[in-house]
Amino acid sequence: MLEWIAAIFHTTVYQPLFNILILLYVYIPGHDFGLAVILLTIGARLALYPITRAAIASQKALSDLQPKIKEVQDRWKNDKERQVKETLALYQTAKVNPFAAIFPVLVQLPLLIALFRLFGQKIDGTQLTSSLYGFVPFPADINFFFLGLINLAQPNIIFAFMSGILQFWQVKMLQPQEKKAAKQQGGDMGQMMQKQMTYFFPALTVLILFRLPSAMGLYWACTTVFSIGQQYLILNKKPAPAKQPTC
Repeated sequence: MLEWIAAIFHTTVYQPLFNILILLYVYIPGHDFGLAVILLTIGARLALYPITRAAIASQKALSDLQPKIKEVQDRWKNDKERQVKETLALYQTAKVNPFAAIFPVLVQLPLLIALFRLFGQKIDGTQLTSSLYGFVPFPADINFFFLGLINLAQPNIIFAFMSGILQFWQVKMLQPQEKKAAKQQGGDMGQMMQKQMTYFFPALTVLILFRLPSAMGLYWACTTVFSIGQQYLILNKKPAPAKQPTC
């Protein structure tokens, strides 16, 4: 069963991305592998734009609702049943689905896994022979250098730290601004956990990318920059002005 699923994944997701990457590499002037990685990353993010846009909007709605949820938790802290009931009522009134952000992540997960696998391993002749389509030119040799300076087949600490910093920035953008009073009180356990995760995941990203080919770090940095730009546009989008009644 697992072999059957792996075969379908390879044929329908990984192999098309692999061939697009090689096509980009072959036809880009100078055959710059790093530019091919960047272009493929941009293409993948554009294809996922409607899905990620919905996920970011859902996260923003949940973030805006957090102060009211905190009020409900404080008011009914000794009555868990009433607390859950009032919280669900808040979601219903605000028309917010707390699980809406999960579905877009699940939809794009196969593509993200394929990209992680594609950029996280070195491409060799055996892989080219077994995975290239017949119409894709077979490159005589692949130069893994980016701009002639960085070997993307080797780990690179700069890309690893850059990806971690960008991810930290991305996470901070989605967090609600805390009031001074909440800061002085030290916040509740949920806020403390959120702060820990804010630092934990970027640090984990650095540790993972530190040992992988830097093509993965370049992809991670590019896709995070794209996400930051997308979040900025969505989070700073002004609501349409209400129509004035006509006499």
